[in-house]
Amino acid sequence: MRIADKWQEYKILDTSCGDKLESWGDVTLVRPDPQIIWKTPHKTDKWDKADAIYHRSSKGGGEWEYRRKLPESWNISYGDLKFVIRPTGFKHTGLFPEQAVNWELMGDMIKGAGRPIKVLNLFAYTGGATLACANAGAQVSHVDASKGMVAWARENAAVSGLSDKPIRWLVDDCEKFVRREIKRQNFYDAVVMDPPSYGRGPGGEVWKLEDSVYDLVSLCSQVLSDKPLFFLLNSYTTGLSPSVMAYILSEVLSPRFGGEVTADEIGLKVESSKMPLPCGSTAIWRE
Repeated sequence: MRIADKWQEYKILDTSCGDKLESWGDVTLVRPDPQIIWKTPHKTDKWDKADAIYHRSSKGGGEWEYRRKLPESWNISYGDLKFVIRPTGFKHTGLFPEQAVNWELMGDMIKGAGRPIKVLNLFAYTGGATLACANAGAQVSHVDASKGMVAWARENAAVSGLSDKPIRWLVDDCEKFVRREIKRQNFYDAVVMDPPSYGRGPGGEVWKLEDSVYDLVSLCSQVLSDKPLFFLLNSYTTGLSPSVMAYILSEVLSPRFGGEVTADEIGLKVESSKMPLPCGSTAIWRE
């Protein structure tokens, strides 16, 4: 497991009974996490002093219980990058801190490439990968179907001092965008893909990542340049193992480009236990 252990302003303080106690700067939150199936005693009294708790509803979704008035949003930093944190109605805060291990990896590859790099960031959310790649010197196309998420990503770029970087901000369906880019013969040296575990299409059809990931990777491989630098695939789907994702990348990319593929769980250290909490998986093809 690769662990994002360089955070100064974010920590998981403790975990138990389906919940994690986190500090986001000066704010402490309790949020549910499906990986936390253990029922250990609380190891800190900070649980009782949490500023807000997210309660799931049996009907789906949930709501925040605020124990003190919090600002609508606040910023936290990771190295040169800054992020606007804003609790949402779906338990999220606008940032997945475990992805810092991938930000650093991508930044190092871009800086070490010795040539201009164009990155396509799909399902790009609030732009952690976009900022990391742009900060390392890449030209980035940031694509997400949510207008609100793209606006949030632009906020993050602004507070990070990256508004003048060559970033295209695109509100679009990722699959349709890639198909158009292939027709336009607009190619990229790197692809970052962080698709949702599931969703619903315009006709109400259910979309599941494990059923669609091979076709999605195959499609996106067609937008790669003749000498790509990397292809990074993230998953939060428990039924999609790192090894399966690595197999797919190897089958789709290695016959054409060679290179190597690695895959790991990524996670965050829990302060109370010093154990890592698994937070997802990443598979990476690189030249």
